[in-house]
Amino acid sequence: MNLEWIEVTGGVCAFGDDARPIQVATLLWTRTPIAYGHLPSEHPGLGPRFPVAEISHAEATEIASRLGGRLPRSAEWEWMAAGADRRRWPWGNAPWQAAFANLRDSGHGTVTTVDTHPDGATPEGLLDVAGNVWEWTASTAMSDGVIIRGGSYAAPPLYAQCTFLNAAPAELRSRGIGLRVVREP
Repeated sequence: MNLEWIEVTGGVCAFGDDARPIQVATLLWTRTPIAYGHLPSEHPGLGPRFPVAEISHAEATEIASRLGGRLPRSAEWEWMAAGADRRRWPWGNAPWQAAFANLRDSGHGTVTTVDTHPDGATPEGLLDVAGNVWEWTASTAMSDGVIIRGGSYAAPPLYAQCTFLNAAPAELRSRGIGLRVVREP
């Protein structure tokens, strides 16, 4: 399974609920969260199209580096998810429905393959930005925490909104936390 990179043009992100302006550069993003098929065979996981999960922040950082990129900062992630028009959800402003993202009430109850919800793609074509697995970022939080974005299969829809952020201990390994990689064009 080859990595597919999608360019997201930079701009000024109105970051967070207070819409603080932060300049974001143009970046290439992996089309989906990193799946087991993107990694060498020593990471068998659930199957090649399932998101890599149960990895610590340090392991996610190492995987991103091996794939030629890095983890995104929280503001970069929000810019990619919400765009210049500050979409409420990665797919737009239409309320969440099960066809858009694997969230708590979608009926799956666990992770799905990274291409299961094409109706929830961003306008640029990035998949699983909301739901399935939270995504580690490079941004830290208090008490050795790291910002995670996007919600997971166990999260309520509110957690998948573009401005919602959460934090997790850097050493946490959870089936509900994975990663997406960015790099400079």
